[in-house]
Amino acid sequence: MTTGTGSTAAAAAAMTVEERWANFHRYGPFGLLVIGLSLSAATSDVVGMDRTDWYVVGSLSAVAFALQLWWVRAMRTRPGHTPASAFNYWFRWAISFVVAWINPFYAFYAACGYFDVERLLPRRWVRPGVFAAAVVMAGSQSGGLPPDGPLGWALFGGLLAVNVTLAAIMGHLNAQENERARVQAETIAELERTNTALQQAMDENAALHAQLLVQAREAGVADERRRLAAEIHDTIAQGLTGIIAQLQVVAGTPDPEAARVHLDRAADLARHSLGEARRSVHNLSPAALENASLPEALKKTVDDWSQRTGVRAEFTVTGTTEPLHDEIEATLLRIAEEALSNAARHAHAARLGVTLSYMAGEVTLDVRDDGRGFDPLDVPARTGTGGFGLDGMRARAERIAGALTVESEPGGGTAVSARVPLVRHDH
Repeated sequence: MTTGTGSTAAAAAAMTVEERWANFHRYGPFGLLVIGLSLSAATSDVVGMDRTDWYVVGSLSAVAFALQLWWVRAMRTRPGHTPASAFNYWFRWAISFVVAWINPFYAFYAACGYFDVERLLPRRWVRPGVFAAAVVMAGSQSGGLPPDGPLGWALFGGLLAVNVTLAAIMGHLNAQENERARVQAETIAELERTNTALQQAMDENAALHAQLLVQAREAGVADERRRLAAEIHDTIAQGLTGIIAQLQVVAGTPDPEAARVHLDRAADLARHSLGEARRSVHNLSPAALENASLPEALKKTVDDWSQRTGVRAEFTVTGTTEPLHDEIEATLLRIAEEALSNAARHAHAARLGVTLSYMAGEVTLDVRDDGRGFDPLDVPARTGTGGFGLDGMRARAERIAGALTVESEPGGGTAVSARVPLVRHDH
């Protein structure tokens, strides 16, 4: 991730700078001590150092070296402001003050006080510590301590003021830099936490996505099973029912011509059912809609049903006929076929009417009969040998954002009404 890489790189860079400063505070005083001692040796004749001065300078240089060795080890176990850190600062300053009094060039060692005063001293002692370091530096810059005469003291005072001012400015800038570093460190830490939370969220989303894919696949399989079950019921089951009815007529009639007519109807039903079964497997539109509009297919379906059952049936269209989406037309045709099949099996009707109505924004299909009716609140549960019936028709309508209502009462006939959106055919 780009953000994670950037924050990691920034954290690494900040850590590298911090490590460099830590190394400087750890080993820098050794280098400045060597520089001060070397310049003192090179200028000893100019300054006028005698043997006693050299004993003092050499001894204090050795003490300063040992002091820094001790502090390098102590700072690992005593981080922060401690009495040991304050002792190290003031003892080092005392050494630099004494030796710079002897040779001003030794003040290079005193410059350590500018760099680590905030690391070694408590906050309330920082300014006195900076002032003490500035005294040694100003004394060295003015020609050595003590100043010689009024002019020397004036020069020392001016240089001391300049050193203190510069130290204050540098301290202020350093404080700002430390604050920026602190804010940057907090920002980097917050970015790391955000990246971690984001990665966790992405992992959770990936797992959820995988789970949703599995659920969608399972839902797709279940939906396809329901579709095939409904199609089989609407095609094969109804076709077989019609074939059985025709064969029963053949078995009970002594007239060879009448028997042949019913046998031909049974054969036609068998061929039609086989074709519909194949189309259902491939999820194609019903064969009746392949070369005909929905009103034409419904009229033919109603006429064929009337011929098979001997029940007088009429088909009516109201409103302006419009080509509908294939799924809408297939759903209405299947609902009509199921309603007709139910009427043939259960209604014992003398008349039946089918009406297709085109209205503003919706299409309705009404199937009414004058049969014996039933109580809609007392419909038996579907069994393994029964059809999908009302539940199947209702599921088909709801699948395309429609609805199906049934009105019936014992002895009062039945009215099935399906209302679906008017979705025009895509050209």
